[in-house]
Amino acid sequence: MGKINKSITELVGRTPLLELVNYEKKNNLEAKILVKLEYFNPNQSVKDRIALAMVEDAEKKGLLKPGYTIVETTSGNTGIGLAAIAAAKGYKFKVYVQDNVSKERFQVIQAFGGETIKLSEEPVVARVLQETNGDFVAAIDALRNEVLAGQENIFFVDQVSNPANPAIHEATTGPEIWEDTEGNVDILVANVGTGGTVSGTGKFLKSKNSDIKVVAIQPGPNSLPSDSNPEPEEITGVHPFEGVPKERIPSTMDLNIYDEKVEVETIEAYKAAREVAKTDGILIGTSSGGAIHAATVLAKRPENKGKTIVAVLPDTGLRYLSTNLFNEEYQG
Repeated sequence: MGKINKSITELVGRTPLLELVNYEKKNNLEAKILVKLEYFNPNQSVKDRIALAMVEDAEKKGLLKPGYTIVETTSGNTGIGLAAIAAAKGYKFKVYVQDNVSKERFQVIQAFGGETIKLSEEPVVARVLQETNGDFVAAIDALRNEVLAGQENIFFVDQVSNPANPAIHEATTGPEIWEDTEGNVDILVANVGTGGTVSGTGKFLKSKNSDIKVVAIQPGPNSLPSDSNPEPEEITGVHPFEGVPKERIPSTMDLNIYDEKVEVETIEAYKAAREVAKTDGILIGTSSGGAIHAATVLAKRPENKGKTIVAVLPDTGLRYLSTNLFNEEYQG
């Protein structure tokens, strides 16, 4: 009898690497760009990995028991992954979601039976976000210490400080890349959201070959809030980490792991995502477009001729159809 899986938990990981052959030709690139398609996870994002890892880690430690409610705050994909894992394992799920995420994300979480609450609708969190000019880490601290404190039978996942987050990338994402390339990888490109992907994956790859360069993606200045541009079109899932006070950086981000940062503007991410959809037939999200743009910048450098660049693409473009991502007329 063939292999029959009994739970979506058995389907997480082992995502494929794809060389962007047509994209390379169109852009006259002399370095290889390999992309790790994390939308092959059961709920179409890299966050399936940490959702499963953090839940099972909590179960092993006795922090999560039958009848408990899983609680998290997220920009979207972690919430979707957790909602699906919670459904598969029989837990209730409640998530506090940033207001600016696409409506598809709210709908998917709700489809899995999760309860969604906009951060602006939680008075304590809304106050902290306003007082700190959108400090997501401070908002999470307020949620933990003021809103959830004292509540019983809940497990607050807290992805930005949960060590199971980078650990699962060190245990799975990094080894998968190493095995599939047979160790022939020169540069890793990854977004910085919670920092788990770049930190864990980068740590493993550097343990195999210290010469591998790790490049982290940071939003460009035009994609960050400012006095002149208070509500920019932001690169979803990509957060600043340089020039930011340490207390605002998730503890899951290892600031010593990356060798270089590349700044990407939202419109550059959009253009890359639109282009690769037409050249290689993959439909990806904004942060994935940002990873491809950064990989392209690196591939065009003379010193990287003949090298192999691996870019981790976090999710699918299907969750961005209500945004400007695939609106070709939108130029920022």
